[in-house]
Amino acid sequence: MTSADPFAWLAALEGVPSGYAGTRDGIDSLLVDRGRRRTTPEQTAQSLLQGAHASAVLEGSQSSLEDLASGEADEIAQAALRVSTEVLSLVPVVKQAPLQAFVRLHAVAAKGVIDESRLGRAITEVASRRIQELSQALTQTKVPGLLQAAIAHGELITVAPFASHNGIVARAAERLLMVATGVDPASVVVPEAGHLALRPGYESHLRGLREGGQAGLHAWLLYVADAQVKGAESSPVAR
Repeated sequence: MTSADPFAWLAALEGVPSGYAGTRDGIDSLLVDRGRRRTTPEQTAQSLLQGAHASAVLEGSQSSLEDLASGEADEIAQAALRVSTEVLSLVPVVKQAPLQAFVRLHAVAAKGVIDESRLGRAITEVASRRIQELSQALTQTKVPGLLQAAIAHGELITVAPFASHNGIVARAAERLLMVATGVDPASVVVPEAGHLALRPGYESHLRGLREGGQAGLHAWLLYVADAQVKGAESSPVAR
C-alpha cells in the first residue's frame, strides 16, 4: 500500500533515517542535556542575529556581524535581520498554513526593496503551484521535523517563487520549521551558520537540486543533516 504521507519516500532513502536520527540526537544532547540545561532569551536573540548574518553573507552581503548588530549593515543584511525578527511570531502560522508563513517571510524581507504589489506573490503560475503543493504536503506529513525543514529549504530556494530574497526566505523557513516541529523550540540552533560553514557543499548541492533528479535531492538531504550539526555547534548554548 502506498503511504498517504507525501514525504515518506524521502524519509526512507538510504542514509536519511540514520543521518537525521543522529543529528537530532546531537541537537537534543546540546540543547536539552537531558533536562539539566535551560536556554535564555538572550541566547535566542543571539542565535537569531547570528543566523541573519550568516544568511545575508550567503545571499551576497559584505556586512560583518558587528555591522548588523549596530544597525550599519547593508540592505541584504538588514532584510535578513527583518526576517529573523519575524520568524518566531510565525510558528503558529506555519503549523496551520505554511504558505501564509512563506508569503509573510518574503513580504518582510522585501519590504521597501521591491514594489508592494510584488510582496509575497509568486512570479509564475508554476512557482505558485509548487509552493502551494509544498505547503499542503507539510500539513500532511509526519516525517521528522529536521527532514521537513530540509525539504522546505530546498524546495523554496530552487523554485525561487518570489521576485527577490528567495535564499533568505528559504533559510528562514528551515529555522521556522525546526522551531514549529519541536526540534529547537527556543530557536538557539543556527542552521544558517551551518550552511555558511559548509558553503562550498551548500552551493554545490543546491546546483544538484536545480538540475533535478532523485540523486540530487537525496544528496541534498544527506548534506543538510551534516549542516544542521554545524548549526548546533554554532549555537550560543554551545559556548
